[in-house]
Amino acid sequence: MSKRGSLTQFLIIMARYTGPKSKIARRFGEPILGPSKALSRKNYGPGQHGKGKRAKQSEYALQLKEKQKVKYTYGILEKQFENLFHKAAVREGIKGENLLKLCEARLDNTVYRLGIAPTRRAARQLVIHKHILVDGEIVNIPSYSLKPGQLVGVREKSKSLEVITNSLAGRAVKRFNWLEWEASTLTGKFLSYPERSDIPENFNEQAIVELYSK
Repeated sequence: MSKRGSLTQFLIIMARYTGPKSKIARRFGEPILGPSKALSRKNYGPGQHGKGKRAKQSEYALQLKEKQKVKYTYGILEKQFENLFHKAAVREGIKGENLLKLCEARLDNTVYRLGIAPTRRAARQLVIHKHILVDGEIVNIPSYSLKPGQLVGVREKSKSLEVITNSLAGRAVKRFNWLEWEASTLTGKFLSYPERSDIPENFNEQAIVELYSK
């Protein structure tokens, strides 16, 4: 990889949110970045004015909030998100659902969904540090978009990594029906793009479509 490419990748990693999960969880009222005790302790927003009476949010603010929720959930930067939306818009089908399908097809998300990593953050790190294979070849780009039929596996020398073994130990059997898992080889298969009803996160993707339509 060139120096420019290395710098770009470094900036992308550093630009992602690395602060406390509780702050984001309280902002959206949901465990966006994973389980958070903050939701059970406090029922108001973060910051010194969190307890104050909340003003009614405008339609634009609610649409923007939905966009931010998806971005935080999947760990996608602004420019990447815009590119995904444009790809979703030209695909056959419903724009908002297409957007979520493309988010789900990201390599880091699939590593997480397969149970190889406990969180999307951890999955991103596994991909970046070359522990993950796609069709038998190392791919270290978290945003790599999988196509139906592609195989996602763990590199042979990485199969004993504690983060992977611990995550797989708590993995539920076939949690997502658009993915297939072979435990003996630590290899999964991206069978198809998921249906919207199969994606468990609470998103209002239509609000995002309306935001970009302004």
